[in-house]
Amino acid sequence: MSSSSSCRKFLDSRFVIGEKEVTRIFILFIVMTVSGLVLYKTAYPLQRLDVVNGLTSLLASPSPPLPDLKSSEISPEPTKPNNTFREILENASTKNNTVIITTLNQAWAEPKNIFDLFLESFRIGQGTQQLLKHVVVVCLDLKALERCSQLLLNCYYLETSDTDFSGDKAYNTLDYVRMMWRRIELLMQVLEMGFNFIFTDADVMWLRDPFPRLYPDGDFQMACDKFFGNPSGFDNWANGGFLYVKSNNRSIEFYKFWYKSRLRYRRSHDQDVFNKIKHDPIISEIGVQIRFFDTVYVCGFCQPSKDINLICTMHGNCCLGTEKKIHDLNLSLDDWRKYMSLSKHVENTTWRAPNRCLEK
Repeated sequence: MSSSSSCRKFLDSRFVIGEKEVTRIFILFIVMTVSGLVLYKTAYPLQRLDVVNGLTSLLASPSPPLPDLKSSEISPEPTKPNNTFREILENASTKNNTVIITTLNQAWAEPKNIFDLFLESFRIGQGTQQLLKHVVVVCLDLKALERCSQLLLNCYYLETSDTDFSGDKAYNTLDYVRMMWRRIELLMQVLEMGFNFIFTDADVMWLRDPFPRLYPDGDFQMACDKFFGNPSGFDNWANGGFLYVKSNNRSIEFYKFWYKSRLRYRRSHDQDVFNKIKHDPIISEIGVQIRFFDTVYVCGFCQPSKDINLICTMHGNCCLGTEKKIHDLNLSLDDWRKYMSLSKHVENTTWRAPNRCLEK
């Protein structure tokens, strides 16, 4: 065999071998491509894979638009609690099925605002620290819910479709009235679920445990702007910012009547309507026992307690304007801190608040 024919034969054999390798590689490429496309289809079901004349082509759905870079600066909405209102109440209730309820919106939830003072009062109060675990915060907007969740409190988000309750609602405006009646409706539901409650506005400072001051024979017990000496007297100037209510048939029927009465006195808030219906014969028929707290124990800027040794709560009432209210509530907490730092009984009580709240 000549060298030229040997060379030709060798080249032919390499060509055959190379052709087989190319075939294998091509088959492997097809298998891997199809497998990858199958996986892609599984991961992205909205995309469609077509095979035409042995060729693969990916017909993908249009890609979503790129996100606006500024959206990354916006904090996501807080997760709404999965627990039902009943479950939240059960988790927060005392052994005798009592909860402490307050409401919160964005205006008062901002740091260094009224809600921070509310929580601070529980921390520096006498015998109030352990009560904080029984507080249920009813959040009227998502910002309030976010703040409440950050503080690891018992938070319930009350969704409202007809009114935005997030802003600072001026006293007796239409939105304020709606907010008050939504509150009455919610508290009625709490009673119907079998829970007793203390309702407290967030501008009430808890300086001592008020539970020992509750009347044993009262179904419905209410704070006063001014107290005239008789716990059963309807001449007391009632204030709905601090209430204790027992869950029983009498209190439930009373709340139903109270809530229904809003239709008779349109554009009146809950406290005004209470003052209009408290002498109604239906109240006597229901048999609900109504009591009013002495302002020595449960007081406010309208009539501050004259004995700091007995005071339980201080309400920022008779005060229009959030900045004024914050200023004077801070004065009250400072006066309380000074009192707590003393080792002796204080005979004469002088509160520095109300101060700016007296300004017009």
